[in-house]
Amino acid sequence: MTTPLTKSLPIGLAQVEQDIARACKEARRERASVTLIAVSKTFDATAISPVIDAGQRVFGENRVQEAKAKWPALVSSHPGLALHLIGPLQSNKAKEAVALFDGIHSVDRPSICEALAKEINSQNKRPELFVQINTGEEPQKAGIAPGEADAFIASCRDKYGLVISGLMCIPPVNDAPAPHFALTAKIAARNGLKNLSMGMSADFAVAIQMGATHVRVGSAIFGAR
Repeated sequence: MTTPLTKSLPIGLAQVEQDIARACKEARRERASVTLIAVSKTFDATAISPVIDAGQRVFGENRVQEAKAKWPALVSSHPGLALHLIGPLQSNKAKEAVALFDGIHSVDRPSICEALAKEINSQNKRPELFVQINTGEEPQKAGIAPGEADAFIASCRDKYGLVISGLMCIPPVNDAPAPHFALTAKIAARNGLKNLSMGMSADFAVAIQMGATHVRVGSAIFGAR
């Protein structure tokens, strides 16, 4: 039986696609330059499957254990899917994370770098890695402070041998997002990083204007959690 929420999912996806296309056009960018990550955290396979059937191929999860419980079966029945970890990563979950995810957006401390380097070499699997920047320097939030970002990125590369694909940020809830996106883009540019994971349901159009290459959209596709 299909729930009303499930029925609405492809409609949500279609609207998000329209909004991304519009934002790209306004920014004079190609639609293909932005990867939509459909954030499926807390939703089960019955809610996710219609979004896959509607054509979406890249998904995001916040927790390793939740992803491990539902995604192996989905991936095996739908070849060509990509899964990104967009939530915090604990060092003791690095082995599972490298095995399961195609992208990890929360590289933010030396212990994670060490654990990821070990597992990447051991498993010979290389997920895209994003350093998370705490642009608002919020004590309750994960991420590297902007002033420490250059040194941390250099350490990821030189000390741990990690290939960093880009940066990720989550602006403070009550702040205008554009300055935070601009700061993240500036840090990325001076470190030679082309990918920017920034923008969620409420602000992904602004993020695209500011250069986002990956937008993480959940509620606008799946509905309220």
